[in-house]
Amino acid sequence: MTTAPAPAPLKFTGSKYLIQRLVLATLTGRPIRISQIRSSSHTAPGLAPHEVSFLRLLDAITNGSHIEFSYTGTTVLYKPGLITGSAAGHGASGGVIRHELPADCTRGVSYFLLPLCLLAPFSKAQVNVLFTGPGVITSSTETGDISADTVRTAILPIFRGFGIERNIELRMLRRSNSGKDGKGGGGEVQLVFGHQVRLPKTMHLMSAGRVKRIRGVAYSTGVAGANNARLIEAARGVLNEFCPDTYVYSDVSSAPLIAAPERNNPSAKKKTGLGFGLSLVAEANTGVLYSADIASPPQGGEPPEDLGKKCALQLLESVSQGGCVSAVAAPTVLSLMAMGSEDVGRISMGKEVVGSEQVLQLARDLRAFGMSGWGLREDDDGEDVVVSIVGKGVGNVGRKIA
Repeated sequence: MTTAPAPAPLKFTGSKYLIQRLVLATLTGRPIRISQIRSSSHTAPGLAPHEVSFLRLLDAITNGSHIEFSYTGTTVLYKPGLITGSAAGHGASGGVIRHELPADCTRGVSYFLLPLCLLAPFSKAQVNVLFTGPGVITSSTETGDISADTVRTAILPIFRGFGIERNIELRMLRRSNSGKDGKGGGGEVQLVFGHQVRLPKTMHLMSAGRVKRIRGVAYSTGVAGANNARLIEAARGVLNEFCPDTYVYSDVSSAPLIAAPERNNPSAKKKTGLGFGLSLVAEANTGVLYSADIASPPQGGEPPEDLGKKCALQLLESVSQGGCVSAVAAPTVLSLMAMGSEDVGRISMGKEVVGSEQVLQLARDLRAFGMSGWGLREDDDGEDVVVSIVGKGVGNVGRKIA
């Protein structure tokens, strides 16, 4: 009996969109080879610490994955395995995968949460991952990552539209802002994703509706709780004119402690991740969500009033872009639509969101992995763009027999 030859790996270059391509490779089962990863850098060529950490996470939640690095780390060959989640015997201890982030990690925990949420519905068993260690940053970061609060309030509810809604929870066990020079934090976050499906439902979302309420979370870590009140007052000063139903929760917590051994005291610890921030989510009467995020910079120097006002204006800008999905959630929604059942799904999106570099690159990458092309047309008002996507029916390989 002859076995079919393994498909040749798809070839990509550069470190940009590395995570997106690894996720698509895992979902479709196609091997990929990514070369020239920061090959022109003389000081730090190859994979960054957060990228290596994500590859370790992929290895933990899959069974049979094969990962090869070049000597300098500028080339990666990835042959995906089956997504097993937190099944016993595959890296999970007591049903929980404990993933530790390194102290020199400059990306927020949402950098790992968003791709994990995309993989979790297609897992064989539930996904239960605890992010811990000196590198966990739960706030938004200067590198462009959203906060864990926004993932919980603006990203996870989107899965309901695809028929994925049971036993999904994001627990904030310990908060942390960015540490010194934007590196590390010391927070702790747990993602429980227990609703696995064979295929996501086809989504049809054409009406954005009108914003009916705004909710948010102001958080202070290791600093005075009065910063929260100042953030909220500044944000409400802008938002109350547009939406009276605005409520922002306040969360004050102590700074996390991380190990900092000294010669005289090997068990010494130090505080890290001090700061404050604000996460806002606007909900329309059709269930559409728009979000905005801001956090104090690691070097400090910005008063809470300025940050609160800036976050409120960011939220208004997100709403003004229009459409039924914000720029933050667009890659997740479009990827799930492409993976869904073989039917045409339609979603209305703002022109700025569709024309963004991230969405255009996602369309190219999906096409490279064998997915259908997108149909684009203006809506009746001419303000937004209707994106039509035919699902490929790839779905959950682990549940094809079940």
